[in-house]
Amino acid sequence: MSVSTPPATAAPIELSSHDLMQLEDQYGAHNYHPLPVVLSRGEGVHLWDVEGKHYYDFLSAYSAVNQGHCHPRIIKALTDQAQKLTLTSRAFFNDQLGRAEKYLCELFNYDKALLMNSGAEAVETALKLARRWGYEQKGIAPNQARIVVAEHNFHGRTTGIISFSTDPDSTGGFGPFVPGYQVVPYDDLGALEAAVQDPHVCAFLVEPIQGEAGVVVPSDGYLAHAHEICKRHKVLLIADEIQTGLGRTGELLASCYEGLHADMLVLGKALSGGVLPVSAVLARNEIMLGIKPGQHGSTFGGNPLACAVMVAALDVLLEEKLTENARALGEVFRERMRRVQAKRPEVVELVRGKGLLNAVVIKPHPDGRTAWDVCVTLMERGVLAKPTHGDIIRFAPPLVITEEQLHEACDVIEEVILAF
Repeated sequence: MSVSTPPATAAPIELSSHDLMQLEDQYGAHNYHPLPVVLSRGEGVHLWDVEGKHYYDFLSAYSAVNQGHCHPRIIKALTDQAQKLTLTSRAFFNDQLGRAEKYLCELFNYDKALLMNSGAEAVETALKLARRWGYEQKGIAPNQARIVVAEHNFHGRTTGIISFSTDPDSTGGFGPFVPGYQVVPYDDLGALEAAVQDPHVCAFLVEPIQGEAGVVVPSDGYLAHAHEICKRHKVLLIADEIQTGLGRTGELLASCYEGLHADMLVLGKALSGGVLPVSAVLARNEIMLGIKPGQHGSTFGGNPLACAVMVAALDVLLEEKLTENARALGEVFRERMRRVQAKRPEVVELVRGKGLLNAVVIKPHPDGRTAWDVCVTLMERGVLAKPTHGDIIRFAPPLVITEEQLHEACDVIEEVILAF
């Protein structure tokens, strides 16, 4: 096997957006379909491309950047810790992990926290914890544990997680799949109750609001009643708040709207303010202590750099009252979009959401244009958003956005939709 000689060091060449997109196309995997914009700088709710054009960010890296791009307090925590210690692995203790775990447990009222990196890793962790609990605490026969999930769910794209996905893009051509899951309709308590009567069921994994499905908000009381059903049948409720948590919906957790304290809580994305991957699973002792040394882990999980960043990101979220801002401005955004819907009902089918996690459902245009075309025009006008499932545009700006900035972006969104 030959290895090519690396190019000689030279002054960096200034590349255009077109050049950079061509590089990704030539050398990168084609597993995403991005909007044709190449970003090079961010601050708060603002982004700039390599040519210097300004945009409002209305995606927030799928809600990972709730605290805004490059928040100075989070970046300071990153740089301060990076100069002292970045990684020890869990072969040793470090001086940041215990503090971070304590902060998480006290903030969300759990006994134990287990830190990982990506959201998918945290979901996989929760699934393992649930199965172990099912065998040790519920008495399920070995290798018979089952987990109930909701239709149209999105919890990640590992081979384990796609085993219970109903999205053909996630599953097509990637089998065989892992057994032990049952899919029930979302927001259907009757179907859930029927499923958990199976004594082999150990857990129900659910998103309080289905983000990737198009910001699908369940009926009032769904989560609280689901938890009651689970308790009656000795089944754990696992709340995946990777996208809906940490202030995004106008509560610290979306499940707070119903007073739900899930048996297990899964967090990620904005847990680091979008600075580096941090995720976590929180649970009570009887669940978390089922896993013993050597049975689960990650080289980078709980590293000191991630812990320092996570603490700073949570401090920013709480001290700057970003949750309250999301709740107030979410109302403003939905009111603006409903006015657009009233003017163009043949274009806007539905407006829904909570806090600053919102969706506008676009009806297909007679000439074949779709929500993608709306997003491309928005991009050209300086607002970045992304469609999902063809006809739905998710609007989720950083929670640091001001009302003036929100209205400025809404003016652009309104003009684009009215001209569609």
